[in-house]
Amino acid sequence: MELRVLGIILAGGKGTRLYPLTKERAKPAVPFGGKYRIVDFVLSNFINSGIYSLYVLTQFRSQSLLQHLNEGWQIGGILKNQFIISVPAQMRSPGEHWYQGTADAIYQNINLIEQAGPEVVAIFGADHIYRMNIAHMIADHQRTQASCTVAAIPVPGKHAHEFGVIETGPDNRILAFHEKNPDAPRIPGDPDHVFASDESSRDFGRDILPRLVADRQAVYAYDFQTNKIPGEPAEAQPYWRDVGTIEAYWEANMDLRAVKPSLNLYNRQWPLRTNSYPDPPAKFTFDDEHRRGEAVDSIVSGGCILSGGRVRNSILGRGVRVHAAASIEDSVILDNCDIGRRVKIRRAILDKNVRVPPDSTIGYDLEQDRRLYHVTETGIVVVEGNRTPVDISSVFV
Repeated sequence: MELRVLGIILAGGKGTRLYPLTKERAKPAVPFGGKYRIVDFVLSNFINSGIYSLYVLTQFRSQSLLQHLNEGWQIGGILKNQFIISVPAQMRSPGEHWYQGTADAIYQNINLIEQAGPEVVAIFGADHIYRMNIAHMIADHQRTQASCTVAAIPVPGKHAHEFGVIETGPDNRILAFHEKNPDAPRIPGDPDHVFASDESSRDFGRDILPRLVADRQAVYAYDFQTNKIPGEPAEAQPYWRDVGTIEAYWEANMDLRAVKPSLNLYNRQWPLRTNSYPDPPAKFTFDDEHRRGEAVDSIVSGGCILSGGRVRNSILGRGVRVHAAASIEDSVILDNCDIGRRVKIRRAILDKNVRVPPDSTIGYDLEQDRRLYHVTETGIVVVEGNRTPVDISSVFV
């Protein structure tokens, strides 16, 4: 069966709990996993699922995101039905206000849906780290002849008070929504779990979907655990992480360095796509006892040079320099950072373009770090970055 599908990506989130990583950028534009951005996951899910007509709704601090989309996600050309178009907030509401939630974002851009006239509209957020075969969910949507289908994640029932919970019947038809209720109904046939969903004011989960259910519309939950990704082992568990806090962001990055990571970046049948940077390969130099360029249980991106420095259990973005006798452990280092000689870093996140002077320490004296940097309750040190210079052309006069 062929269906005309329009994808809409909600990419306007502030990501205030990720500050200072979101000081200069929207949450979907935050780098992740060395060479990627958070938005790359939802875009890759759509493209890998064969859905090529996409609008990306932006709002807060969108310049970094727009530049990434322009440089890495231009698919339009001869085939006019294949496009990825950024749509800035245009205050199309009667009150001329910014988006007040996910439902309001769609309402203010309803003209895009009306102009396209799709048979299915697939609406996904851009601020989570997840792999999903959206075509599988659409097939389930068609099978149930639903008016609306909601992706839901089974979580242990003891966490029901932390989420909006979807109550379903045995056929996964949604019966009701429960807001952070520890006694919310469990999944039929699975008394230990509930179906969780996201919520916010003027949101689909809080405002629109409950009204559809009350009007007895056919609204179904799609069990994310049943989603199958081509190229993944049969026993592989679907991966979905909300990286809404510094701790969650750090932990999701750390997941990648495992021998068998929960999130597989090496599945050629379901690639994680991003900008094709013209970086040279990573390089490791020197092999002396106290000056050895090496990385263990780590991800090292293109353009990095480990010039006698050691990296363990860490993620290095593009173009990072680690100088002699420097040591990095359990950390996330974003693009173009320069780690000076004999520097020691552990349990830290360094934003782009940070220059760490020789003999400095980060993560070893939290009291000192709090005077200089942002330190979370669990002791993760976040060092603010610097803006990346922009090359512009010259004119001969």
